[in-house]
Amino acid sequence: MRRVTLFVNGSARNGKVVAVYGTLSDLLSVASNKLGIKATSVYNGKGGLIDDIALIRDDDVLFVCEGEPFIDPQTDGRAQEELTGSHTDWLTLNVGGRYFTTTRSTLVNKEPDSMLAHMFKDKGVLEEARFFGIDSLIEHLEIAIKNSQPAEDHSPISRKEFVRFLLATPTKSELRCQGLNFSGADLSRLDLRYINFKMANLSRCNLAHANLCCANLERADLSGSVLDCANLQGVKMLCSNAEGASLKGCNFEDPSGLKANLEGANLKGVDMEGSQMTGINLRVATLKNAKLKNCNLRGATLAGTDLENCDLSGCDLQEANLRGSNVKGAIFEEMLTPLHMSQSVR
Repeated sequence: MRRVTLFVNGSARNGKVVAVYGTLSDLLSVASNKLGIKATSVYNGKGGLIDDIALIRDDDVLFVCEGEPFIDPQTDGRAQEELTGSHTDWLTLNVGGRYFTTTRSTLVNKEPDSMLAHMFKDKGVLEEARFFGIDSLIEHLEIAIKNSQPAEDHSPISRKEFVRFLLATPTKSELRCQGLNFSGADLSRLDLRYINFKMANLSRCNLAHANLCCANLERADLSGSVLDCANLQGVKMLCSNAEGASLKGCNFEDPSGLKANLEGANLKGVDMEGSQMTGINLRVATLKNAKLKNCNLRGATLAGTDLENCDLSGCDLQEANLRGSNVKGAIFEEMLTPLHMSQSVR
């Protein structure tokens, strides 16, 4: 997946970072939505017209037009000011009774770290207030500057957008979704194998029946999500947060021997009833108040796991390692195989 930064033609402010997928028409549609214009064409930074999405590279900076000719932000006076913060207006300074006339850009660019430069930048007033210790003014200026900044776009990715990502990505290419926001998205029944969702926001997502084989969900937020009947063979969920999620009837068991790793995961209150979890690694995970009824936990690593008030009725715990786990209030009724004393020390 490629990412580019979009600007309105001739401007260098309020850019939007977007993902590139599908066709050029798809990119124009996204640009219109993100920039609030009717996008008709896209240019690169040198004024070259982009007529094929294959010409776009990762991290490109593109300028979107509504039919007008390309305006180079490096030569346009207004845009140049936006890019560098420089000004060409003339200033007269009274220094000990002697008058010196110069441009603002000279004062700002020659010695950019000097107090004089800070005084004549856009935020020069705030710097002066800090320099002279005018605390009552500093707070008002900081609020005014913060309110003048463009709002960041943290809107979650929809199913439609993500399906386009998937269709535009070759099956052998790694799809990087690290840190992206999918909150509340419907990703059910999709093929999500091997995708990097590390630190992604997947809270309240519908991932039922999805194929997440060997996906990386390390430190991802899956709280409140639905993963019923999902394929989680070989999944990496180290230190992930799946509190309150539903994982009923999931398959963590890989016939080839690749084990799912949920070490250190927050699984408070999860419902994993009927899941196949042979050999799963749940070391030092938190499963307080979780429902694991009728789960296959043969050979599972539960060392140091918090199983307080966990319902393990009807589970198969043969050869499972529960050493150092907290089983206070845990329910072990109707066990398929008896729990050996050597498996647990608490």
